[in-house]
Amino acid sequence: MEAEQSAEKNVYRVQGFTCAGCAGKFERNVKELDGVTDAKVNFGAAKLTVIGKASIDDIEKAGAFEHLKILPEKGAVQAPAEPFLKKYGALLVSALFIIIGYYSLFSYGEGSVPSIAAFIAAIIIGGSSLFITGFKNLIRLEFDMRTLMTIAIIGAAIIGEWSEGAVVVILFAVSEALESYSMDRARKSIRSLMDIAPKEALIRRNGIESSIAVDEIEALDIMIVKPGQKIAMDGLVVKGFSAVNQASITGESIPAEKGPGAEVFAGTLNEEGLLEVQVTKLADDTTIAKIIHLVEEAQAERAPSQAFVDKFAKWYTPAIMAVAFLVAVLPPLFFSAAWDTWIYQGLAVLVVGCPCALVISTPVSIVTAIGNAARNGVLIKGGIYLEELSRIKAVAFDKTGTLTKGAPVVADFEVLQSGISENDLFKLVSALEYRSQHPLASAFIKKAEQQEIDYKSLIVEDFTSLTGKGIKGKIDHEWYYVGNISLFEEMGLTFEGELKNKVDSLQKQGKTVMLAGTNEMLLAVLAVADEVRESSVRVVKQLKELGIQKTIMLTGDHANTAAAIGNQLEVSEIYAELLPQHKLDAVKKMQREYGAAAMVGDGVNDAPALAAASVGIAMGGAGTDTALETADVALMGDDLKKLPFAIELSRKTLVIIKQNIAFALGLKLLALLLVVPGWLTLWIAIFADMGATLLVTLNGLRLLRVKGKRDSQIL
Repeated sequence: MEAEQSAEKNVYRVQGFTCAGCAGKFERNVKELDGVTDAKVNFGAAKLTVIGKASIDDIEKAGAFEHLKILPEKGAVQAPAEPFLKKYGALLVSALFIIIGYYSLFSYGEGSVPSIAAFIAAIIIGGSSLFITGFKNLIRLEFDMRTLMTIAIIGAAIIGEWSEGAVVVILFAVSEALESYSMDRARKSIRSLMDIAPKEALIRRNGIESSIAVDEIEALDIMIVKPGQKIAMDGLVVKGFSAVNQASITGESIPAEKGPGAEVFAGTLNEEGLLEVQVTKLADDTTIAKIIHLVEEAQAERAPSQAFVDKFAKWYTPAIMAVAFLVAVLPPLFFSAAWDTWIYQGLAVLVVGCPCALVISTPVSIVTAIGNAARNGVLIKGGIYLEELSRIKAVAFDKTGTLTKGAPVVADFEVLQSGISENDLFKLVSALEYRSQHPLASAFIKKAEQQEIDYKSLIVEDFTSLTGKGIKGKIDHEWYYVGNISLFEEMGLTFEGELKNKVDSLQKQGKTVMLAGTNEMLLAVLAVADEVRESSVRVVKQLKELGIQKTIMLTGDHANTAAAIGNQLEVSEIYAELLPQHKLDAVKKMQREYGAAAMVGDGVNDAPALAAASVGIAMGGAGTDTALETADVALMGDDLKKLPFAIELSRKTLVIIKQNIAFALGLKLLALLLVVPGWLTLWIAIFADMGATLLVTLNGLRLLRVKGKRDSQIL
């Protein structure tokens, strides 16, 4: 029983985080609770995962220093916004006392009792929670930003700088509010995903229709979706026709036509007709639920730059305290300088060295970028992949289902005999193919239905599949054949001259050539091809414009077919007739030559190559389970146009991360240089710290403006 409890896993939503450092402290506190074997805080998603057994009350006590509110993940709802006065009341009262203090200071002098009393009141009211946490940290020798602020404010009070101590308190509170605001803005992209799908659906059970909460809906239930309503669950259409806007899942701007047998997804909008949908997945397993889960997990994955910042900040804070101490004591001890002047300078160093801007510089950018990508139909499964994507120099594409649609189409149909119409002959061929299990048969059926040819009315007798050659059947007492060239050669029918040239030309174009005929004559030449995606040519061109040095196409198809498609797409190199191992070898070779390479495939057949690439990118198929689970990046809706957007977003993110680190350290360095002439004041220090936090916050939020289209301007 104990083993079962220790292995128990619970996930909670956390409300009230103000900084990344506080999230780390909360995680450590939860790990120390009785019955907890491990705990992990996802600051970006504001989630806590607990392994073991602990009550919500115990967990909230562990977060009491931050006044955190804990809610179970299942059924958790966003808390209503806290009233402005309740949230910022202490801050406003503190600011009021500062105004009173400065009025008294200018009226009665800096040392007057009313001014000192007002500043002390401002410090106590505005900084009580800061001091409580700071003192506790000081006792435990935990030197975070609150510890630094506590020491600085106490020091300011000791040397009589009451006014500046009070201003440090209020500006630090403003800085924390900015940090909290920035993370809330970044998390909104995920919360907006959560709000996409309705919480209830109209369900028909046993002939009775009623609205049921999504958590109570079962697989195989019939869901009724009226025009203008959002679809609540994944399922298959069993009745009705409509256009469904799937932009929330796939990023597609054009609504998709849906009829019986078509798959629909939770969170998409039914625009036109009434649909009856058979539910195929429970609420926790829907495509949108998986996307939310994967994006939140991605936000917890630390990018290399974030890991660097975390390690740097761990040593940076004690180093700043050491520098501040030396600034405070060395000049008075060795150069007979005034103690009060240099203790003041040392306190200013503590304030300017506060690492909050540095700590938030990377996560605010990563969380914003991953959330924005998800809203635009690109699922990036971690900061590490976001950064790696920005370094890509070469891209390998699987052909079938990636560069092409993966579905055969009838590309050519030429009648060879006079006296029979093309329509009648195609009807005859379609009637035969309708009875075939061959993958290419679907191309003929699809075209016949598009042209409204009534092929089902033809009676086919003695239908036979000729393995590896084709098919035959008797229609109106006449044997008809559809198959490859060898089938008709064995029947003694020859083709020479113009017909042979025609066949050779079609084969060189990479098409699969077939013939139709009887025992006595050839009736038609047919060619089937895998259709190139409309976006593929443009995407390859865009990648070259982005500086991608090499694009290669990998396929198991015949060399002629590969060459025809590859030349059309203008890829750098073409590799044909490949087994999965050969695709893997090609990707490894590309990695050795270019350092960072991506592989784009369907997530199943290309698994070895996807795993070997620096970034494996899967065509997501609007939520194909395998693609979502195996790839580092998934392009939802099989939309290859999202690839240039993803690369641009990743590059922009890396630039902004570097800018943020430079801002955070550069402003502090400039302020610290003012120590040399003795010009650094607490005012300058706090504005340098708050300015750095404000800069990295606003700079990171610029990533929300990157749009899901290549030609948009990135500001």
